[in-house]
Amino acid sequence: MTRAHLDSGIELEYDTFGSPDDPALLLVMGFTAQMIAWQDGFCEQLAARGRYVIRFDNRDCGLSSKLDGQHVDTAAVLGAAMSGAEIPPVPYLLSDMAADAIGLLDHLDIDRAHVVGASMGGMIVQTMAIEHPDRLHSVTSIMSTVGDPAYGAAKPEAMAILLSPPPSGRDEVIERSGGFKIWASKRYYDEAAAKEFAAIAYDRSFYPEGATRQLAAITASGDRSEALRSVTTPMLVIHGLDDTLIDPSGGRRTAELVPNAHLLEVADMGHDMPPPLWPLLTSAIVGHQASAVHPSAGAPVEVAS
Repeated sequence: MTRAHLDSGIELEYDTFGSPDDPALLLVMGFTAQMIAWQDGFCEQLAARGRYVIRFDNRDCGLSSKLDGQHVDTAAVLGAAMSGAEIPPVPYLLSDMAADAIGLLDHLDIDRAHVVGASMGGMIVQTMAIEHPDRLHSVTSIMSTVGDPAYGAAKPEAMAILLSPPPSGRDEVIERSGGFKIWASKRYYDEAAAKEFAAIAYDRSFYPEGATRQLAAITASGDRSEALRSVTTPMLVIHGLDDTLIDPSGGRRTAELVPNAHLLEVADMGHDMPPPLWPLLTSAIVGHQASAVHPSAGAPVEVAS
């Protein structure tokens, strides 16, 4: 793993899979999730399909820069967003996180890349398509939404777990990870694997403070709907029909707004990417990227089982 020092002063921890001679594919992870949530096997499958895969920790997460002490009143931000009032200042927005990703491409001397984002990462890559289209070959937005509260709402029980107070230590983190079953792929959920990953993630970096600022960034960045109508970068939208954390309507709305976007709805997929689905997901991602470079290849709108 390597560290990129960006002009903004942010430092990003990243690593790569495959050959830098292949087309670059930048993976952007979601809310509070470290880059290792893009599991090695998933990255290796993409690299085996001829991609130079780059994953990184977002700011305020993992081993990247942490904005220690920059307080944000998350309740005030959420309350203002729900009431339509002016949102209080926040330390950064999704635009800043999108600029971080572009800064990583600059660090690697990559002019244009394919980008794939999951959950909050999908919001970030949508923002990249809006604000940095000249740097992208294609976009894949996975289990994400557009910032309009009318779409993609979480089930109350899923939101309750997401927003519950952070665990106090390693054992509690591991035990609490069993609760994530509520939004996981029901057919493929493996509690032992979930707890093993929670331990690995805790040992690598446990930083609950970052969650408050990342959540504020999502909320304060608002609705991307109108801006998405003008996106010209080829976009694939993937969403699981079992997702209870971001309802599938979030993916459908994304595909509806972005001109010529393709939608892949996956049965038996929740708010995660379990190994049995990797062949389907990597094939869809690489196929979309190929069609973005060679439009005659096309990509169907379908529901996968």
